[in-house]
Amino acid sequence: MSEKQPKTDLERKAREWIKERGVTLEDIGELVYYLQSPYQKSLSLEECIEHVDRVLSKREVQNAVITGIQLDVLAEQGKLESPLQETILTDEGLYGIDEIIALSIVNVYGSIGFTNYGYIDKQKPGILKELNDKSSGKCNTFLDDIVGAIAASASSRLAHSIEIDNDEELD
Repeated sequence: MSEKQPKTDLERKAREWIKERGVTLEDIGELVYYLQSPYQKSLSLEECIEHVDRVLSKREVQNAVITGIQLDVLAEQGKLESPLQETILTDEGLYGIDEIIALSIVNVYGSIGFTNYGYIDKQKPGILKELNDKSSGKCNTFLDDIVGAIAASASSRLAHSIEIDNDEELD
């Protein structure tokens, strides 16, 4: 399966920035597989990646991606004003705005996205563990939550697709 071609500059930029930050669609697809494989025995990684691809085609997801990644990059470069600079750079536990941006993504495919996100955010499997490793020197305060939220949304989309009739199209 090949990644779909972005329809807009916003989509192209969001996908490009995720990749530049070291996250692939396969990484996110593996998170979807982690969430859904206990419920769908014949699930493939390719199918999971397809759902990630579709989530990334949503404008509200793209907006969340570019906003969060830009804040991570600016913090990494020391270009934010204090105390925001230190708050984002250290991923302060009580900050919470990174989770709010993630919630804008998880709500795209219904309430199941919220529970999927909470679970995966606590477990931190796969790429999420890497993104949370502060020793890398990168600031991923927003990116880890965004990636988890994309996976949670793709997982929700996948779960919903099982329930719909084959004649219906899922956005």
